[in-house]
Amino acid sequence: MSDSKQASRSVANIAGIVAIATLISKVFGLVREQIIAAAFGVGAVVNAYSYAYVIPGFLLILLGGINGPFHSALISVLSKRDKSEAGPLVETVTTLVSSILLVVTIVLIVFAGILIDLLAPGLDPHSKAIAVQQLQIMAPLALLAGLIGIGFGALNAADQYWLPSISPLLSSITVILPLGIALAYLGPKLNTPQYALLGSLLLAGGTMAGGVLQWLSQIAAQGKAGMGKLRLRFNWRTSGVSDVMKVMIPATLSSGMLYINVSTNLFFASFIENAAASMRYANFIALTPLGIISNMILVPFMPIFSRLAAPEDWPELKLRIRQGLLLTALTMLPLTAIFMGLSAPIVRIIYQRGAFNADATRDVIPVLMVYGAGMFFYLGRDVLVRVFYALEDGNLPFRVSAVNIFLNGLLDFLFYKPLGTSGLVLATVGVNVVSMIIFLVILNRRLNGLPWGEWLISLLSLTRISAIAGFAGWGVSGQLEKILGTGNLVLELLQLALSCSVVVGIFSILAMQLKLPEVDLLTERITKKFKKS
Repeated sequence: MSDSKQASRSVANIAGIVAIATLISKVFGLVREQIIAAAFGVGAVVNAYSYAYVIPGFLLILLGGINGPFHSALISVLSKRDKSEAGPLVETVTTLVSSILLVVTIVLIVFAGILIDLLAPGLDPHSKAIAVQQLQIMAPLALLAGLIGIGFGALNAADQYWLPSISPLLSSITVILPLGIALAYLGPKLNTPQYALLGSLLLAGGTMAGGVLQWLSQIAAQGKAGMGKLRLRFNWRTSGVSDVMKVMIPATLSSGMLYINVSTNLFFASFIENAAASMRYANFIALTPLGIISNMILVPFMPIFSRLAAPEDWPELKLRIRQGLLLTALTMLPLTAIFMGLSAPIVRIIYQRGAFNADATRDVIPVLMVYGAGMFFYLGRDVLVRVFYALEDGNLPFRVSAVNIFLNGLLDFLFYKPLGTSGLVLATVGVNVVSMIIFLVILNRRLNGLPWGEWLISLLSLTRISAIAGFAGWGVSGQLEKILGTGNLVLELLQLALSCSVVVGIFSILAMQLKLPEVDLLTERITKKFKKS
């Protein structure tokens, strides 16, 4: 069997493991968001939490997330080194990073009030008090984020993908259980000012407990895999530490720029009623399938990009870049069609119960539509960034992200008044579009030319197909709603399932007519999965 076929099979197997584990985690995440929505709607507690979680959540996703800079940096270095070097290297990096993040944790606790004022100057006093308390409770997530991210990178480098992909469900469980019990006993009372303190503590405390469990779950697996133990090691000259830091530091700063954009969005959102909560709920719906698919694409492709970084391997690297972008389009654009055409029934089915009423649904619908429009650019940008990380260049993504901070702020300022909450999301989409264009131009120069004209034709064809499928799904949904009505959850689920099937079916049929190799690859993998089932 050829190396390419072996690599393809390896990618498929890894992607399957990651997809299943991530799907399980996302299901628990969905239940968590439904319970939060039923308990608090778009009220003060969840609005405050949206701001309190900005910094801890930013660090947890940035540093502790799969495909984050810590994860990517460790894989890019460990995949090129002997396994015997891994343990000391991981322990040394962990000690160094933990020392820095411990200071960050203390700063978050002491200056929580000032940070909330900077993030949300338009927040009312009641919501601000709740947000400050929640931030102080969740501050240790800063330290845990680094530990989790390093552990995930080490385990993936040891070819262990199940635990890193499934462990986020622990963060969901620790919120679901206490909040679910409180909601069962108190019902609508939980969303009243009288019980705001209790709801706030359950939400923030459960989030914090989840981070602790995520970290504890990976310690034993790391040691067993020979990827370091819970041990302090201060020898900064350990082989490979400088290589990790050379990628990790600029990559962290670069990825961090994206979350500065999130903070900028929330800054303007504090002047719009219910904007932060609406963005949170819509963001979760969009990121649930995006998270599953991004892990399927980015996790297996990252070590492949790294192994093809030498100039003699650039022809195959270009093929892999194309494969990453076209697979991104084939998976993201149908979702764009679904979210833009079927946002109303999606939001209604997922959230509209308890404290989350019809008015809250109307707030979230347009926000979800804009998130849907930007899904390809969000993931496409990440694919290209991973190519630069594989080339051990974290500086270029950092510089691009730094410029985009100002672009995002300008777009927020221009859009937030005329377009409201949707304008803030549209600003982020615009930033991702600009980033992709810049990265492609630079990769074209660095890799001695890319056939991006050919790529663009394929992407535009898929975009046209996505638009056709989206309009068809929207039309079918409207007709089914007239016939079956609304208010019955079973009938609404049936309407949504049929409408989504129309979108996916039309997209699939038309995409096959393009005769793209990636279509055949994706179809073959899906067929094999069904046959195995």
